[in-house]
Amino acid sequence: SSGGELGYRKEYLNLAQAATRFAPPTEIHGIVDHQPLAITAPGRPIDRPAGGGGDQHGSFMWYPSEGDGVAKAMAAARAAFPAWSRAPVEMRSSFLHQYADLLEKNQDQLLGEMVNEAGKTIDDALAELREAIDFCRFYADEATRVCQQRTLPGPAGEENIWHMHGRGVFACISPWNFPLAIFLGQITAALAAGNCVVAKPAEQTPLIAFTAIKLMIEAGLPKGVVNLVLGDGKVGAALIAHPDLGGVVFTGSTQTARAINQNLAAKPGPIVPLIAETGGINAMIVDSTALPEQVCDDVINSAFKSAGQRCSALRVLYLQDDIADQMTGMIIGAAKEVQLGDPVDLAVDVGPIIDAAARATLMAYTDTLPSGSELLYRGDAPTDGTFFAPHIIALPGLEGPEKEVFGPVLHICRWSADQLDSVIAAINGTGYGLTFGVHSRLDTMIDYLVPRINAGNIYANRNMIGAVVGVQPFGGAGLSGTGPKAGGPNYLMRFCEEKTVSINTAAAGGNASLIALDDA
Repeated sequence: SSGGELGYRKEYLNLAQAATRFAPPTEIHGIVDHQPLAITAPGRPIDRPAGGGGDQHGSFMWYPSEGDGVAKAMAAARAAFPAWSRAPVEMRSSFLHQYADLLEKNQDQLLGEMVNEAGKTIDDALAELREAIDFCRFYADEATRVCQQRTLPGPAGEENIWHMHGRGVFACISPWNFPLAIFLGQITAALAAGNCVVAKPAEQTPLIAFTAIKLMIEAGLPKGVVNLVLGDGKVGAALIAHPDLGGVVFTGSTQTARAINQNLAAKPGPIVPLIAETGGINAMIVDSTALPEQVCDDVINSAFKSAGQRCSALRVLYLQDDIADQMTGMIIGAAKEVQLGDPVDLAVDVGPIIDAAARATLMAYTDTLPSGSELLYRGDAPTDGTFFAPHIIALPGLEGPEKEVFGPVLHICRWSADQLDSVIAAINGTGYGLTFGVHSRLDTMIDYLVPRINAGNIYANRNMIGAVVGVQPFGGAGLSGTGPKAGGPNYLMRFCEEKTVSINTAAAGGNASLIALDDA
């Protein structure tokens, strides 16, 4: 997808203006069969996480899809499924390419919404828009590969045909930290494979989801194929419990994924697949051969970019004793240069935490640190808005935090050369397996770690965030998710069912292709 160059003044000013021209509609609601879902619940306001803004960045009201909203959305999707599933895969692919083009044309609106509603910096918002567009095009092309009918080998007088088709109605439940890319990545994968969708975005970011679905309708999506419901966990639970559910794709906390899995297992009817991508206590090992300047840049970006609100973010940094003092000082010095503030300002490196509840959780953690740990650095945060400054904490042993700390909090552990296997055991012992980083100029070190670390995405001598669709398929295992990896060659398979048709051609007078061989 096309991007923008922040070092080019014309592009710089265009992107800055996109964020400041943000003007949300006054009301956000669910959408079923292309029509507004009837409002039955009181409206809820959403303010900018960065605070302030006045009329230019005023709050708006969104309305949860309570009452019979979920039932209406599921009924519409179920009714639309037969026609959409039987449509040629080339038609579904063509629609997704058209939609990707429309997303690019509406770049300013989408960037403004991500900056103001989700608190993303402009460069993060631009990267997310590009990822969303890449998902559309990647899954469109993958569908033409995966969903093509194939003739399998068999005996003379018989024809065996194999193909993949959609499972039915998928519930797509997405998070607030990637309110456009993950929201659309889930939906477009389901659509490409021939499914219909009821999508529930995070309650913190309904506007971005609302705009994305409105653009989908503008691109020519048939009625009922994608329906939008808004709300909290109660709405999600109603989706999971619905008898017409054909599958669930979820990105969020491990705790919520476990609850969804248990509810799906307990409900009567068909066994419903769950595709889940959750969090991680992600680690990076740095040995004494690593290049300090490169390590410093990659640690700052991996731990603090997006205010640490990425499931892939670095949480525990393992520094070898020989370089630990030097590297820690350099990282603290770099952290002091990180600029916090309103993300409409292109000079800002780190924006706000998504909301007051998330900030309160982070404050409670850093105010009562684990026994034996030491707070090495605490930055200064703006008082207006839900900001939380980067923190760096030294831990006494090799064990990281007991649970994921979802924000700009970096833990540092020291290790000696004879403790490498113990470090590996500590990392694997968390039960998570999402991302892992290693900095070393020894190929033998990298080759030793790669097969021993349980992580879905391993990054050597680079940062640990920003996986590219089709290049670095993203996802983990264990407490970090079920797989298959988003943006990878196996992802669409989980959205499909297989069908094999065997025809006795001899009953109709034989195999015409064999007879034709004589003419050749």
